[in-house]
Amino acid sequence: MAQNFEFYDERAREAAREATVATLDNVRERALRSEKAWRVMADRALTIEQDRVEAKRARDERIALELAEADAFQQS
Repeated sequence: MAQNFEFYDERAREAAREATVATLDNVRERALRSEKAWRVMADRALTIEQDRVEAKRARDERIALELAEADAFQQS
């Protein structure tokens, strides 16, 4: 199961649609609670994805700097 932002966002949208068409109050409330929970998970997944991208960028930058320093050391 793909547990990423798109997955969680789609579940939240489905729950919102279910709440919109619900005729019973308890069904609508359940769907709204479900939507809220899916939104929290979607937000968390998005934050994790963004953090991973930033960590990779920082790691790549650090590696490039270390390689440049090693190259400069070898040439001296």
